[in-house]
Amino acid sequence: MHTRVKGRAAPGATTACLCLGLVLFTVATAGACTVTPDAPPRRAPGHHVRHTARAATGLDDPAKKEIAMQLVSSAENSSLDWRAQYQYIEDIGDGRGYTGGIIGFTSGTHDMLELVELYTRRKPDNVLAGYLPALRAVDGGDSHDGLDPGFPKAWKKAARDPAFRTAQNDERDRLYFRPAVERGKADGIGALGQFAYYDALVVHGEGDDPTGFPAIRKRALAKAEPPSRGGDEKTYLNAFLDARVWAMRQEEAHSDTSRIDTAQRVFLKDGNLDLHTPLNWKVYGERYHLG
Repeated sequence: MHTRVKGRAAPGATTACLCLGLVLFTVATAGACTVTPDAPPRRAPGHHVRHTARAATGLDDPAKKEIAMQLVSSAENSSLDWRAQYQYIEDIGDGRGYTGGIIGFTSGTHDMLELVELYTRRKPDNVLAGYLPALRAVDGGDSHDGLDPGFPKAWKKAARDPAFRTAQNDERDRLYFRPAVERGKADGIGALGQFAYYDALVVHGEGDDPTGFPAIRKRALAKAEPPSRGGDEKTYLNAFLDARVWAMRQEEAHSDTSRIDTAQRVFLKDGNLDLHTPLNWKVYGERYHLG
């Protein structure tokens, strides 16, 4: 719903490798920066068992979810270290007010307000609670009225609180991650397709405007059938990514489509519908690696 433009955060090393060992601690053979494949080789296209097997290790599998968080962070933060972004807060000039946190909650698109409301329900005496009236007033625009000058400092202080970090995780999952996985599974697409849905929801949101996620999916369905309707998975995902690129190009802030062209499209071209590592991709010209 609120993608970051290039250069939002200071770029990290042009090649990044992040160990997934902590996520895969139940896998006895996991080693530093090494992932044991968690799904069998793909069967012939159209085989029903193929979709059933992949659903068991969809994007909600802990290892796949960690990969998804890192992929989004490479585009949103120029870093694979998504956990370092809880404290992030700035106005990037995209018309959405303040952008903050691990998924780019924004003061102009309602999700930042919902996040602070959740945090305040769980912990009423917090440093952001006093900004709720201002957040309600600026919701839907890019105004800072009532937020400046103290809101960014308060956000960074709140990010040191485990309760606020948990609230960010929970709102990310409620608004974006779980809907993407559920809809992806209903459409019969695997981890890559579910990630494509998740990334689209993060950037475009659930709105009923022509560039919202529902409209993007509808545009794709007009071109190809998903596997749940007997269609070919790769053909459908190409149609979805085509629709996604069209939607991004309707807004200047989204004009760089490398998160599709040199990332998701690369995985699709390779036939990596399950997001098996190693993964190599580029965003904004920077190279990333997960192995």
